[in-house]
Amino acid sequence: MTFARPDPLSAPGTPSGTPSWISSARAEALEDAAFFSGAALCQLHLVLEREAVPLALLRDRLALRAAAACVAFSGRPERAAELRDAVHLLRPGDLPGPAGAMYLAWRRAVERPVSVKALARALPHVEASRIASWLDAGRGTPMTRAAMGLEAVWAEAPRADVTALILADAALAQALGWTHVVPLLAAGLTRADLRKRGEDLRMACHRALLTSAVDALRLSADLSRRAAHLKAVAPRLRARGAGEAVEMFLARDAVAPSSLPLPNRAARRLCDRLVDLGAVRELTGRDTFRFYGV
Repeated sequence: MTFARPDPLSAPGTPSGTPSWISSARAEALEDAAFFSGAALCQLHLVLEREAVPLALLRDRLALRAAAACVAFSGRPERAAELRDAVHLLRPGDLPGPAGAMYLAWRRAVERPVSVKALARALPHVEASRIASWLDAGRGTPMTRAAMGLEAVWAEAPRADVTALILADAALAQALGWTHVVPLLAAGLTRADLRKRGEDLRMACHRALLTSAVDALRLSADLSRRAAHLKAVAPRLRARGAGEAVEMFLARDAVAPSSLPLPNRAARRLCDRLVDLGAVRELTGRDTFRFYGV
């Protein structure tokens, strides 16, 4: 007798398919926190193997969340909308500003498979040898490796929170056998957590991973449904270059019409058509300089 493999996106539980005993967990002891965060990561691992999940889009949207968290840690006022503007409205030769630089770092960190070279591209101000050293600083379970990576960076560069969090997520991805960085820790930690060390930091990381993994599961379920609808309506698009445009929407958090492989007027018409079909959303609420996303 054979059994069908359970589908994490349609299994009973929360809307994401996450069992309620994971999504509602409130662990007080380190051992319990480790158990629940491990269960959430296992569930996420299964989802990341599904062909239906638009992985590049999921990583890009999680990168925006991580960047917004890092900007908040730094005390700056920019939020997701301002971060999109800071990056997507850049012209050649422009500088993104401090908040935009954080967002660019996260976006570049998730674009390519995890490697020292890819991380050096995301963190050009850090020597590759230091990145390699920090990435290998941890031993033990995936979460322990991530927490030890945080401490290794902060020991040398106490204010380098973005660098520390990117490398911690990279260490976590490597330990779990994921090909790309999946931003999880930053969005789940608090500013106070960034000053913890030792067992207190590990506890904070477990709680952060539990919260962020459950959120990522919900997001992956939502994006999978939206991506399926976009693919379903794609054959109804007649514009030349529409297929390539659809692929861009399936890989990016936000797309400006000017970045599509169509003339400006045709690109705007395509975006309006996709909005009418319910396949993408206008993200800015503006009349000009609009962005669209799944």
